[in-house]
Amino acid sequence: MPSGAIFSRGRFLAACGVCGIVALVLAGRWWLAAGATTDQDTVTVTRGEYSDTVEIRGQVQPVRSTYVTAPYNAGELQILKIVKNGSAVAAGDVVAEFDALTLRRTIQEKQGELRSANAELQQGNAQSAITVDERRAAVKRAEFDVVKARLTLGEIGLVSEIDAAKAKLTLADAEQRLREAEASAASAVQNAQAERETRERRLKKITAELALAQQQVTSLHVEAPTDGTVNILPNFRSATPMGVPQEYRAGDRAFAGAIILELPDLSTVYLAARLDEADRGRLVPNQSAVIRVDAIADRDYQATVDQISLLARVDFQGGWPPPKQFDLQVTFKNPDARLRPGMSAVARIAVGQLPNVLLVPSSAIVYEAGRTVVYRLGRRGFEATPVEVLRRGRDQAAVSGTLAEGDTIARTRPGASPEGAPK
Repeated sequence: MPSGAIFSRGRFLAACGVCGIVALVLAGRWWLAAGATTDQDTVTVTRGEYSDTVEIRGQVQPVRSTYVTAPYNAGELQILKIVKNGSAVAAGDVVAEFDALTLRRTIQEKQGELRSANAELQQGNAQSAITVDERRAAVKRAEFDVVKARLTLGEIGLVSEIDAAKAKLTLADAEQRLREAEASAASAVQNAQAERETRERRLKKITAELALAQQQVTSLHVEAPTDGTVNILPNFRSATPMGVPQEYRAGDRAFAGAIILELPDLSTVYLAARLDEADRGRLVPNQSAVIRVDAIADRDYQATVDQISLLARVDFQGGWPPPKQFDLQVTFKNPDARLRPGMSAVARIAVGQLPNVLLVPSSAIVYEAGRTVVYRLGRRGFEATPVEVLRRGRDQAAVSGTLAEGDTIARTRPGASPEGAPK
């Protein structure tokens, strides 16, 4: 065979081999592009009603509640007994018992003061009586001296003029001493009366303080003012820098008048939550909501947006810069007896509906090259397909464009990590 023919045949075989390799590479790339995405990475475009919701987490709180406090004016208190949290009590039931060490010491001191005041009153009355008797005896002596001086004056005609003048001076002196004795006796009586009234007032004051302290001892047995279910409140004195305060329990100390528990009226309850500043304009009063309580998983509660605060509060625990949040109150329409104050719950509030639209995950929408696209799976892999976003929520979006119901699209940008960052 001529050498030229052999060379042509070799070139032909080499070209065929190169074409085969290229075909295998292209087929492999197509297979990898079509099969690299699992069912978890793709989703089917559906058609239906779009419903945008705002999810807010908060705590269940009663609209009305009766608070039970420790006794007032009882000094330092220690809890001896307290009812179990969640117990049902009736009006008049003892819900807590206290031991007031300060109050008991006060009673002992007042009892000692009362005995001392009684003794002082008796001693003072006796001393005042002696003083008054002495002053009255002095008055009698002065009266006798006056009578004697008058008898002597009656003999003036029988004595000399000098003796008569002396007798007149003696009478005047006796009358002066009588007046002084009478004034001293009257003053002694008034002083005795004033001192007795002072001691009696002190005695009454100590008696009243002792009665009040004894009455406060009886109030150490705290009773429930109404029927209800007990919700024991946290004792902030037991809080530590690394933990949250525990609820009041036996052995804890409490301030006089401290609120230790509440009896909530569970016929009307609401969800207290904090609303992000970005969602404030999407909510208005009287919007319908559905509440799911974490501890009650077998039902959803219907609710209504009741109140939204006018002013935002800065949450300094939410990072930097600190976000602004609004206070939100969502009232239950159909509460039941299982609800308890402090339960965690999530409210879902519908803020917009669009009927008969294409629905895709919000994470599938990508903004690139000045347009909004989703990646649709075709014969050659994922292709960027432009879409128009009609409404977009946190989880779902309503779109229109060349997409069709039943198309398969990528949940996230192909080649991106689950967080959305390029691999």
